Amino acid sequence: MAIKEFYKAAFLSAAIVQSAGLAQAQVTHGAPMSAIGWLSDSVALPPPSIDSAVLPPDPNEPDVTTGASVAQVTMSLLETPVLDAVGLLSSATTGFSRDLWGSSRPDDLARRITDMPLYLYPAMQDLLNTLLLAELNPPKGARTGDDRLFMARVDRLLSIGALDQAEALLNRAGTSNPRVFRRGFDTALLLGTEDRFCEILTNSPDLSPTFTARVFCLARSGEWDAAVLTLETGRALGYISDFEDALLARFLDPELFEGEPPLRRPHDLTPLTFRMFEAIGEHIPTGNLPLAFAQADLRANIGWKARAEAAERLARVGAATPNQLLGLYTERRPAASGGIWDRMQSVRRLEQSLSSGNEAALSASLTTLWPQIEDAALEVPFAQLFGGRLISHIPQDRDARKVALSLGLLSSKSEEFATSWPTRDDGGKEALLTAIALGNTQTATGYNATSRAVVEGLNARDIPVRLKSLMDSNRMGEAILRAITLYESGTHGNLDEIADALAFFRQIGLERVARQAALEVLILERRG
Repeated sequence: MAIKEFYKAAFLSAAIVQSAGLAQAQVTHGAPMSAIGWLSDSVALPPPSIDSAVLPPDPNEPDVTTGASVAQVTMSLLETPVLDAVGLLSSATTGFSRDLWGSSRPDDLARRITDMPLYLYPAMQDLLNTLLLAELNPPKGARTGDDRLFMARVDRLLSIGALDQAEALLNRAGTSNPRVFRRGFDTALLLGTEDRFCEILTNSPDLSPTFTARVFCLARSGEWDAAVLTLETGRALGYISDFEDALLARFLDPELFEGEPPLRRPHDLTPLTFRMFEAIGEHIPTGNLPLAFAQADLRANIGWKARAEAAERLARVGAATPNQLLGLYTERRPAASGGIWDRMQSVRRLEQSLSSGNEAALSASLTTLWPQIEDAALEVPFAQLFGGRLISHIPQDRDARKVALSLGLLSSKSEEFATSWPTRDDGGKEALLTAIALGNTQTATGYNATSRAVVEGLNARDIPVRLKSLMDSNRMGEAILRAITLYESGTHGNLDEIADALAFFRQIGLERVARQAALEVLILERRG
């Protein structure tokens, strides 16, 4: 045997033994649970250690030591980042103090982030994303090596399909932490950039790749013989399930299975399984999969309609930009009618009428488009695209005016739009909406129960009692998370919670957030 082949075989055998050992440890101790149920088992996570648990102090422990033994010292490598301090947005960008987390406990913050509803109102989603991406000092309650808050931040981004932001956070965190690597590998699989992570797996046996991940990565690097040997070894040791065996065999040599019936698609689909199905020519539609999978349908090799539908899903939660959505809408002419095709056609007509200056066409396109984007919950993305342009194209038709007002006030130019809006007597709604956009609600009155709660919150002069205790105990960031939850709960009928959330945002200086949240709850009127 040549020297090169000898060392390659020796390295492969060592990796297999190590993978088997850690796999056995998982069987013995129980695999750690993840907040994201669809993560691939790309690496064998070590069993949880009692050292990582937060233990209460011993009530019988003396206040003063009676011995002279050396205390246990905890050390960490200088180049290892403190995960809770990893972020993308500086304090100058966010406006938040670096000590925003203050005295909060990491598990309290992580729980509040994890328990957030998946779909938030856009203003709340933007605020939460800012918190998730901010460069902040770790909470004072954090312990060395504690990564719960960081993982909760990343998992929230993954849950809404914000893979680019999650990838950027994970890249800054390094790849030495198995839980970080696991998420980075899956993110790369869905974005189609997994080769770098496969190289890391090859060069970092301490990460202990599972058999399935190792076979995949060996095949990706062109080492087919080594991939087959690994598959056979994993099968012999019992660490590859029958389903994984069948899928990996097809992945390594799809021609052997021509004419065979397609594989059954598992209920617990992972990014690794998803990509291998794609590799054997059995692409799985992502419409009913977690949002993160929709990112895979934005790649150029996917059909146009599937890309546009994926962009719509992601745009609803702010994980795709309005310009991405518009680009896909206008890539070519709609090929049919109904559903997304009608939305595409209506957007084209709105653009044409804005360019032509034809008021009748503009009124018709606005009144046609609004119910279509309302049904798809895409009002805010299209408001960002067209709201500002409507400032100089305000129609006279009553119904079209209502749509123009909604789009203008839901856009980032709401204040400028409200300044230009020729308010008329419509029973108070137009006047209140423009007053909110301008921040002039002192003399405003509501026209229904929700609007009265909004006015009450915006005109309040004190921090709500239910949030004040968090602020008084130096837990400002946690109070903001709590206020987001209150707002969302309030939109389901608990109107006093809307009032408290808006009052809190305004009192702590988040004026823009308060105004937009107030406008959204009155214009979008979503329930459930």
